[in-house]
Amino acid sequence: MIDYLIGVDGGGTGTRVRLARISPHGVVELAQGASGPSGLGLGIARAWASVQDAAAQAFAAAGIEQPSLDRIAIGLGLAGVHNRQWAQAFVDADPGYAALRLETDAFSTLMGAHGGRPGAIVAIGTGSVGEVLQPDGTRREVGGWGFPAGDEASGGWIGLAAINHIEQVLDGRRPGSAFADAVIDACGGNRAAIQVWLGQATQTTYATLAPLVLQHADDPAARAILVKAGEEAAAIARALDPDERLPLALCGGLGSALRDWLPPALAARARAPEGDSARGALRMIELHVAA
Repeated sequence: MIDYLIGVDGGGTGTRVRLARISPHGVVELAQGASGPSGLGLGIARAWASVQDAAAQAFAAAGIEQPSLDRIAIGLGLAGVHNRQWAQAFVDADPGYAALRLETDAFSTLMGAHGGRPGAIVAIGTGSVGEVLQPDGTRREVGGWGFPAGDEASGGWIGLAAINHIEQVLDGRRPGSAFADAVIDACGGNRAAIQVWLGQATQTTYATLAPLVLQHADDPAARAILVKAGEEAAAIARALDPDERLPLALCGGLGSALRDWLPPALAARARAPEGDSARGALRMIELHVAA
């Protein structure tokens, strides 16, 4: 018997879960938990470890001793699910949940943003992706190709642009600034240290530089990066819904921060999501179990 539902939002920066109980009166949300990254590109074992840790935190927050996994159904919206090999490896490593539904984090974000109704989302966090649900039930994804080849406007993409800028500053190809100094200091302070930083950097590491770009938005170089990020987010939105007929939500950890950098017409259309990706994943598994 399934007594509990868990909805998971997992990406390159962290994992967030929502825990709910199935009661005679419906599904009652109980608590939340959080842990480290669970994007599949960082490794299957690491992803499951983060999911399990966040779930344990949610049960602890609810004051409930965690039951055996055969009493729990789990819905997951994870970064990297577009890679079918990674997705299958993750499912194959299922530690024993009663039911499991795995989707992209774009779909779980879409489910949360519009409560399962038709609409479009542009989700911008460590990575970026857009997804649309049409009134006839069809889905389509735009972007989400992964870092560094895609994920335009994302934290990783913004951080990579910042790194490229300081490389040119250190070479004398571009003038220095307080913005450049801040990024240089964050990456080790000198050319040799930055080379080591680059050799170890992941998408998550690059994304840690995005706040510095936002903090120095008055700097011409930082401003140019943010303007370009807004243009890339707008291009995703236009590809999803060229006629602009559907509601559009700007989601993800950087979604609200980049709102000011969107073209004005798009900024006027974009709204805050009704719920987050973890809530969307919770709804996703609820529907799966009820089917």
